[in-house]
Amino acid sequence: MPDLADAFDYEAALNACASGDQSALRRLYDQEGARLLGVARRIVVDAALAEDIVHDAFIKVWTGAASYDPLRGAARGWIYTITRHLALNAVRNAAREVTVDDDAAAAIDARASMAHWAEVSDSFAFASTPGQIGLCLEQLEPVRRNCLLHAYVDGLSHSEIAARVDAPMGTVKSWIKRSLASLKVCLS
Repeated sequence: MPDLADAFDYEAALNACASGDQSALRRLYDQEGARLLGVARRIVVDAALAEDIVHDAFIKVWTGAASYDPLRGAARGWIYTITRHLALNAVRNAAREVTVDDDAAAAIDARASMAHWAEVSDSFAFASTPGQIGLCLEQLEPVRRNCLLHAYVDGLSHSEIAARVDAPMGTVKSWIKRSLASLKVCLS
């Protein structure tokens, strides 16, 4: 009985992928997807992570098919190498992760936020703003005022503000909430 892998032309499928033929990628997936999932599962153990790795491997096959060089090895081996490397990288990355409890994470976030707060300059100028709101805004710490203004003047999301001021998102949310409360007191 002939091996189905021997009958499948992997090199032709990769060349078709390089030309943009999506059906070729589908044929590759149908041919090797289950076996690649097995390879990934043996390396990472976690079934969901293995599925993600196979998905990422086929994305790499699709985007990198043009870089396949038949002089350097078999097309089927190239596909397996991609999957294996992604799986090994996932294991290495997981080994580097350090988990901390919620209290330690909160302390790290607070320390980082305070360090950043000391460095942030006021990116909004209110010296020329007339009225009581300008006076109340000037009483806020610059980083908190900036977060508030980024949210309500610029229309940025909490995550966009956190990226802009280089602070944790939870801290940004807290600063905005406290700043609004301070403004309410100041304006009343």
